[in-house]
Amino acid sequence: MAYLVIRIKGTVNISHWANTTLNNLNLNKKFHATILPQNEETLGMLRKVKDIVAWSVADAGFIKELLEKRGRKSGSRLFASSDLPKEYSSMDELAGAIANNVVRLSKIENIKPWFALNPPRGGFKRKTKKQYSQNGILGEDKDLIDLARRML
Repeated sequence: MAYLVIRIKGTVNISHWANTTLNNLNLNKKFHATILPQNEETLGMLRKVKDIVAWSVADAGFIKELLEKRGRKSGSRLFASSDLPKEYSSMDELAGAIANNVVRLSKIENIKPWFALNPPRGGFKRKTKKQYSQNGILGEDKDLIDLARRML
C-alpha cells in the first residue's frame, strides 16, 4: 500500500528542520499532495511533521483518480494516458504499481511528484490545527480520502 500525504498548514512559522523534511517529501506549498511508499523511513518522516501534514493509506482506485484529475507534467500540462511510461499500458496499471510500491511517483519520468489541490468544497469538517485523535485532521487521518475527493 501507499500513503496519500497532504500538507494542511502553510509556509509561515515553520521551523527549518520541518521545512527540510517537507521539501524531501515534495510538499512545498499548502494543499500540495503526494503519494509515498509505505515503509519505516516514510512513516518516520511523516511522524516528524505530524503537526503540518495529514496522511492516510490510499488504494489504487483513488490514485488513478488523482492522476487523471490532478496529474501534471512539465509546463503544468495535464498528464494524459498518452504520457504513460512504456512499461505501463493503462492508467489502472500505473496506479496499481504506485499503490503496491513497485514504482515511486518521484521516479516516473514526465510527471510532477506532487499534486496541487484546491481547498475542500464545503470547508473542513474538523479542526485544522489539531491531531486526528483530538477531533482534528492532522497526523494519521482515517477520513482523509473523503477530504481529498472534495479537494480534487
